[in-house]
Amino acid sequence: MLLNTKAAAITCAVIAGALFLLVGIANMAFPSYGSMLLDLGASIYPGYGGPDGFMSVVVVTLYASVDGLVGGAVVAWLYNAVARGGHASTPKM
Repeated sequence: MLLNTKAAAITCAVIAGALFLLVGIANMAFPSYGSMLLDLGASIYPGYGGPDGFMSVVVVTLYASVDGLVGGAVVAWLYNAVARGGHASTPKM
């Protein structure tokens, strides 16, 4: 069984974006909540300086969504390549 690369990429993008969005909003309400995750995001994503208002939450959400999109596509593609046994196409039955 092979994975749908497009569906896996979109799913990972939504999950990664939602994670940073929800943690960023919670951090605005409770400043100590999720600060380590947001600091990690600041060390990974250029242009994001850490938890500092709503626009920074939007920036990290967009970065995480793109990161999830690319990462999900790569993982699904790699899984499909291994599941096929390294062959470029599925065998015809």
